[in-house]
Amino acid sequence: MSPSCGPRYICRFLVQPFAYGRGAVKAGIHPDYHTVTVVCACGNTWKTRSTAKAIHLDICAKCHPYFTGKQKLVDTAGRVERFRAKYKSPSES
Repeated sequence: MSPSCGPRYICRFLVQPFAYGRGAVKAGIHPDYHTVTVVCACGNTWKTRSTAKAIHLDICAKCHPYFTGKQKLVDTAGRVERFRAKYKSPSES
């Protein structure tokens, strides 16, 4: 064992990282990995690879407020208004 390596199993892994699993992946156990089109609610589409058959997003980098610089509140069943009503200051009344 060399002094720069540490324990034998760490040294063996660093020197021969593929010594324990050489060869191709096992056949028949991996899902089908294919090209799919990702569709966002804003209409933006792009292609990527995935095991899913289709990917539909509510928000992407093209319409996300962090990237666009525009703040957009997504109000689901009046939750934003209920929050504002619950936590408004007395001076706002």
